[in-house]
Amino acid sequence: MLKNFVKIAIRNLLRSKGFSVINILGLAVGMASAILILLWIQNEMSYDQFHEKKDRIVEVWNKATFDGNLNCWNTTPKVLARTLERDFPEVEQSVRVDWNNDHLFSVGEKRITLKGSPVDSNFFQVFSFRLLKGQTSTVLNDQHNIVLTESTARKLFGNEEPMGKIIKLDNADNFTVTGIVKDLPNNTRFNFEYLLPWSYVRFKGNDDNYWGNNSTRTYALLKPGINLEGLQKKLKTLKQKYQPEETKWEMFVYPITKWRLYSSFKNGVEDGGRIVFVRLFGIIACFILLIACINFMNLSTARSEKRAKEVGIRKVVGAHKNSLILQFIGESILLAFIAGIIALLIVQLALPGFNTLTSKQLYIQYGNILFWATGLGFIALTGIVAGSYPAFYLSSFQPVSVLKGTFKKAHALVTPRKILVVLQFTFAIILIICTIIVRQQINYAQNRESGYNKDNLVFHFLTGDLDKNYNLVKNDLLASNAVVSVTKTSAPLTQSWSDGWGQEWEGKDPNDKTDFRRYNADEDLVKTIGLTLVKGRDFNLKEYPTDSTAMMINESALKVFKFKEPLGQIIKDNGRQWHIVGVFKDFILESPYQPTRPMLVYGLKSNWFGVVQIKLNGKNKTEANLKTAEATFKKYNPEYPFEYKFVDEDYAKKFESEQTTGKLSGIFSVLTIFISCLGLFGLATYMAENRIKEIGIRKVLGASVTHITALLSRDFFILILISFAIASPISWWLMHNWLMGYPYRTDIELWVFLLAAGLSFFIAFISVSYQSIKAAMANPVKSLRTE
Repeated sequence: MLKNFVKIAIRNLLRSKGFSVINILGLAVGMASAILILLWIQNEMSYDQFHEKKDRIVEVWNKATFDGNLNCWNTTPKVLARTLERDFPEVEQSVRVDWNNDHLFSVGEKRITLKGSPVDSNFFQVFSFRLLKGQTSTVLNDQHNIVLTESTARKLFGNEEPMGKIIKLDNADNFTVTGIVKDLPNNTRFNFEYLLPWSYVRFKGNDDNYWGNNSTRTYALLKPGINLEGLQKKLKTLKQKYQPEETKWEMFVYPITKWRLYSSFKNGVEDGGRIVFVRLFGIIACFILLIACINFMNLSTARSEKRAKEVGIRKVVGAHKNSLILQFIGESILLAFIAGIIALLIVQLALPGFNTLTSKQLYIQYGNILFWATGLGFIALTGIVAGSYPAFYLSSFQPVSVLKGTFKKAHALVTPRKILVVLQFTFAIILIICTIIVRQQINYAQNRESGYNKDNLVFHFLTGDLDKNYNLVKNDLLASNAVVSVTKTSAPLTQSWSDGWGQEWEGKDPNDKTDFRRYNADEDLVKTIGLTLVKGRDFNLKEYPTDSTAMMINESALKVFKFKEPLGQIIKDNGRQWHIVGVFKDFILESPYQPTRPMLVYGLKSNWFGVVQIKLNGKNKTEANLKTAEATFKKYNPEYPFEYKFVDEDYAKKFESEQTTGKLSGIFSVLTIFISCLGLFGLATYMAENRIKEIGIRKVLGASVTHITALLSRDFFILILISFAIASPISWWLMHNWLMGYPYRTDIELWVFLLAAGLSFFIAFISVSYQSIKAAMANPVKSLRTE
């Protein structure tokens, strides 16, 4: 019987090649889209879940009230790790991981800048990064040990044995390679090319026991069976124990299972995070696949009359309804299997571009038996869902009616089909509207005035001897005519590296606890980056030697200080008095989607700088300017490469997450529309077949092609109108909630919905016009002769 079923299925496929191609293509595109999304979801869900002790690993967070809001953040004091091990018997081990730093690595004549972190020596005992060489318990025991990733080792030593080799760091200290770690997987929050021991931080004098310096990440490995809720209660008062003035400051631990997807807080409460996008795209994957299955149903039932006699004859010769259902389900599974193979080919071809778009390294695990088992189950489920409605529909035909030629399709069966098409286009319209609004929000933020001039502005980190030779570098650059202005700052213009509270000023409210963004700058800051001064002036040490303790503030900070005349006012911070010499308009330091924060810019006495800001001469070619700048940097900092970055490119990275979301939504909305069009084409075919004699009679009675085309198309436009009526409020609700997460956001405007409606009707017209016009132009004699 199985052999007979397969033969019939193959004959049906070959007999209706056009139908088979359309059906398989719709399923293949739907399945490929779903596979891509599921690969992305699997990658997101698996972040840092490969650690063997993941059930016991937590990260320590801070919680405190600033600016009237309860803020949560995951940087902690350096002293916390050892305190946890000493004061909390629940903690088995604790490990600190400092921020990634760029350092110059020298091996012989080779010079490479690499990114890595100082960590505690027990790092590999807590986290399950695989050491290819070296012992987890001793690999970072000495302050001059270093662990390299395998790719970093190849960069530095080629095919030579790296263990025991000497590396010079920043032309200062020698390190011995004591371990090689396997390259990091693409589903971890960690991103390092090397690891240094925390004892080196102490050796350099950068360690401290100050509880107010929240500058590193602290992780804890809990002992087995520890009650997390009980530990949370004990942690609440830890800060007050060692820093009594912080009475309302709390600490809490956050489990590794939530790091990637949930670590987003609003006023101290979890408010989603990336899990929102994971759920959203999971829903999109389900709906795309469901829409592909709906197409299969539509196209299968559209051909019902062509198989009606087959069903009638099979029933007459004794076929049971169950066997017919099994036959049609089997055919749909066969189609789904063919579509699955094509879908895998589509996915394989699309993966490089998809990886580039999502900044991931997704791949299909062909060697994993679980993948094939899941894949076959996925195909079988798709085939069953897609073939269920046609199977029950076709197997319900009455043989007497069919064989007498009086078979008619029940009008009640039209309703489910129309509901399915409405469902298809409802989801397609939702995606269209959401994609447009996401694009609007991105444009809204991109068009927001940044507050400074990004044109021809580059920055370079203060590596090697640049800080020592800064004045020489600056003078040579200005004299070369390749540069019009130079300054140095504590951080890039697009990042906030420091913030703090506790400043004192005249008239301060005792209850005020404003968190200020801190920024350090040399003279010529305003000139170099193009700030707009509201009051006062830029730093100028030549004319005003006391500007080493001068301060500039932004307008948001002025609102906090409430000075009627800010110039000359004294701000006390970090044990030093600073006098205000200028007020500038707010500029975007962090997210362009958020309001600007109060900002203090300190003069040279701040004594901590990390970046050179360079304004290139716009009258020259950029390439020539950069070549001149490179020569100057090489002259005074010969051991280090000239590694500059354009500020406008760095600023553009702030939009990457939303742009990726928008692009993915756009791509999947196009695919959804494409698959939905196949569904409309199937329905148009069905209705044209159903009304062929009616069309013939109307033509005989004088109806024009235009009139008949409009008559056949009207039903489809009613379906699209219903879809639009359902999709509009759903889209508004989804986008309203999404936009509420952005304090600086666009409005949802009427034209977005009108545009989506217009696109939907146009797409529907393109989809059904061929079949409608074809039916309207058919010779009525042929259709009436079949009566």
